[in-house]
Amino acid sequence: METKGLAAYKKKAARLGAHLVFADESGFLLLPYVAKTWAPQGCTPVHRHRQRSRQRISVISALSVSPRQQRLGLYYQLYLDGIGRQEVCIFLRHLLRHLRGPVVVLLDNSSTHRYGELKQLLQEKKSRLFLEYFPAYAPELNPDEGVWSLSKRAMANSCLLDMDQLIEEVIGSMEQIRRSSRKLRGCILQSELPSFLR
Repeated sequence: METKGLAAYKKKAARLGAHLVFADESGFLLLPYVAKTWAPQGCTPVHRHRQRSRQRISVISALSVSPRQQRLGLYYQLYLDGIGRQEVCIFLRHLLRHLRGPVVVLLDNSSTHRYGELKQLLQEKKSRLFLEYFPAYAPELNPDEGVWSLSKRAMANSCLLDMDQLIEEVIGSMEQIRRSSRKLRGCILQSELPSFLR
């Protein structure tokens, strides 16, 4: 994987004294997420559910690294509908309210992360907000993918009754990750980014 281009974002963030932020979106279905689990020999676990609904919650999150002390943070927002350019702009504004100074955000190459409202937001916040993009088809470089993996693993093998319960579970799993610096650091270290944490 090409790492020269990826090293440039780190230099840019250091030069600006900026927060480095890795952002991504994911969806959580009401249908159960099944994962391998332990069981006594000869007692295969049975997972029963009645859900036929394909209802989902969309979540956008960002894993941030502060410029000097490299403190880690997690920010997220839930949406009942899909996430488009407008929702990405709302989230980035939310992020700027919580992080001081310049912010360099790394995103994938989705069209949701380019054009339209985003260009307008970048123009409006040009002294504070800088967008960079991961190479195409490289989710293994984005540490925020680790957040989704941990969150879905925490919710695995559970049968949720309705959307309210799904929202509760998603928030619970995200909060658990947000409060654990060990888990946040693990998300960065498991990615295939050039190492930058001390």
